[in-house]
Amino acid sequence: MDRRTVLKGLAGAGSLAVTGGFPMPAISQGAAAKTMRFVPQADLANFDPIWGTQYVVRNAAALVWDTLYGFDDKLQPQRQMVESEQVSDDGLTWTFRLRSGLKFHDGEPVLAKDVVASMARWSVRDPMGQMIKAIQNELTAVDDRTFKWVLKEPYPKMLVALAKNNAPCSFVMPERIAQTDPFKQINEYIGSGPMKFVRSEWVPGARSVFEKFADYVPRQEPSSWLAGGKQMLIDRAEWITIPDPATAAAALQNGEVDWWENPISDLVPVLKKNRNVAVDIADPLGNIGSFRMNHLHPPFDNVKVRRAVLTALNQEDYMRAIVGDDNALWKPLPSFFTPGTPLYSEEGGDILKQRNIDAAKKLLAEAGYANEPVSCIVAQDQPITKAQGDVTADLLKRIGMNVDFVATDWGTVGARRAQKTPHNQGGWEMFHTWHAGADCLSPVGYTALRGTGDKAWWGWPTSDKVEKEITSWFAAKSLDEEKSAIGRLNKAAMEDVIYAPTGFFLSYTAWRKNVSGIVKGPLPFFWGVSKTA
Repeated sequence: MDRRTVLKGLAGAGSLAVTGGFPMPAISQGAAAKTMRFVPQADLANFDPIWGTQYVVRNAAALVWDTLYGFDDKLQPQRQMVESEQVSDDGLTWTFRLRSGLKFHDGEPVLAKDVVASMARWSVRDPMGQMIKAIQNELTAVDDRTFKWVLKEPYPKMLVALAKNNAPCSFVMPERIAQTDPFKQINEYIGSGPMKFVRSEWVPGARSVFEKFADYVPRQEPSSWLAGGKQMLIDRAEWITIPDPATAAAALQNGEVDWWENPISDLVPVLKKNRNVAVDIADPLGNIGSFRMNHLHPPFDNVKVRRAVLTALNQEDYMRAIVGDDNALWKPLPSFFTPGTPLYSEEGGDILKQRNIDAAKKLLAEAGYANEPVSCIVAQDQPITKAQGDVTADLLKRIGMNVDFVATDWGTVGARRAQKTPHNQGGWEMFHTWHAGADCLSPVGYTALRGTGDKAWWGWPTSDKVEKEITSWFAAKSLDEEKSAIGRLNKAAMEDVIYAPTGFFLSYTAWRKNVSGIVKGPLPFFWGVSKTA
């Protein structure tokens, strides 16, 4: 169904007895008040928060696994599973002590050896973890509640690395699970977080279920994003996959679901007219659209081809495809960083300020492009990726590229983009995603901006210039030095085309008015959320 063609009478739509081919469970009125029925941004097709970086996996993982530290709403790291930490005068030895009483969902205590194994697995896949691993001397358990990280040189941003909310987060798992090869997916989902994953009710493509963990020990501080006391006021969360936006809108209005993570903007006016539904911006820090190219194989291994894309790209086309005609919901973005934040820079971004199709065609010719097919894998069940993919298919055809448009689902994209083989062997040339603005404030945790080749994010860009400026930023001793490094970094990333930013946009979230406690932020926080029957 065309996303612009929706029934204006959704408010009067009939009850939806079936979602995704599976019936909604009938529950009593009392149980209904303790059950949150949630429509996530995409299906939870796989569930390993270290193996991949899909936001839907990170969001679910935040319920099941806890972290040593957590970012609060001021983006400051706060203790979470940790009771205390000490750092030696030379900055080389970090000693951490866990809170007492922490338990995994299988009843086993959380021990330092579990943390050690979890951090070892995380540090292989996460860019900040890789930085720590590169200077690590040893990571060992001292006793059941104490572990230490000994480094070869100081790493002042240790707590930031352990607290950051972008994927992969440093989730703590039992040792036996954390010992899984970080490039293979886990098959056991046991954490120590505020909710348990009910694997027996997991139906990929339809439903994922979480139940309150009775033995969870929340901190005493008020909750704030991933920090503080994660008090669960519901007993059960049912994540119900509804790929069609019109169907999701009808389900929300009819009271068949309680919370819809990201309604498309076209349907927001209809939702706002329903007196039982509340709608608001999900996160003021917004999102950055991303056109990701594979740097390993032709044609995008050639920087001239990647620059041809930037030269021809018109961000307004992408943003209007995502958010519609409301100009308040988007901005052009000649940058890789979140607009309106202290380090924002447009240095080197002029290439994105004025489309030039003829110049793009010239760059393709200079690069020797010879009509090779380029596979564009586009998730149709994710409105943000579908909208961008449709624009890209037209864009590349206009500049003379041979597009192989692969319509698929977000779970398949998540698996396929990890393949380094050429597209005719199961690989890919391009895909679309987006990055939460909270992840793009600085190089801290900005996984998508790294240029470390085989160790980089999907697409595996190599850029010594980018890495040099990231190192400069980490070494900066003042805000002015940080800003200068970010300007040079933005320019280097544009020149080497780490990826193509398609613009900045805000998105909505919507919920029934009998639900309270929803907090704006980069992911849906379920702690503190309650519901009346």
